[in-house]
Amino acid sequence: MDGSSKPTDQPKRSRPVRVAEEIKQWVVERDLKQGDKLPNEAQMIEIFAVSKGTVREAMRILEAQGLIVTRTGPGGGSFVGQVTAERARSLLANYFYFQDLSLGDIYQMRKVLEPELASSLAGKLSEAQLDELQALAERHPEPARTAEEEKEQHVSSLSFHARLSEFAGNRLLGFVIGFMARILTDLTVYRRLYEPPNFELWRRGRQHQMELVQALREGDAERARSIMASHMAGAEAMMVAQEAQLMRRFMAE
Repeated sequence: MDGSSKPTDQPKRSRPVRVAEEIKQWVVERDLKQGDKLPNEAQMIEIFAVSKGTVREAMRILEAQGLIVTRTGPGGGSFVGQVTAERARSLLANYFYFQDLSLGDIYQMRKVLEPELASSLAGKLSEAQLDELQALAERHPEPARTAEEEKEQHVSSLSFHARLSEFAGNRLLGFVIGFMARILTDLTVYRRLYEPPNFELWRRGRQHQMELVQALREGDAERARSIMASHMAGAEAMMVAQEAQLMRRFMAE
């Protein structure tokens, strides 16, 4: 084999996919912003030296990704779009749906990232933001009595973390933590990890969230970090135990 020839595991991309990537790079290089108009089809064909069909398919790819929007009528054309965080999380969730993620996989990251987020937000949030988190923490003053109530409380507890992630100064950190809350919510629902109701999970989770809000109000970064670390470790242990109990019951049946 020629020493200059190297095998690759990368799949060969189609021409429209390659052109779509080139268009994205073209937009970035020109520092175009959301709402800026893109060249028309004829200009695209000339700029990228490809056929009409390739340009159209590349633009469809970008439109499906939310990176461009097309408007018809007077003043219409193709414009730079913006992928929302929710859309990006949905696309990633579709990918990880087939990756057989475990609770351990998710908590391995949560235990590292969420204490860091909590510490970074101490003394940085507005009264309105703190009051919103307080309301989320206090949303369920009583433990669940049924599996349906337990499911609601699980989802509500994760919404506290999702909302906290939206306050992150580091947008990447916030996005990843918000995404983990999203996929953990999905796992909880479709694996039925809310059965049977877990009093200790409710008690510890609610207590930790209320203590965290207080530490954030006081600007105590180290206490906020410690509370979140304890919350993550305890939640992982109880969720894993819940999953094991569910599996034993399933096998017995």
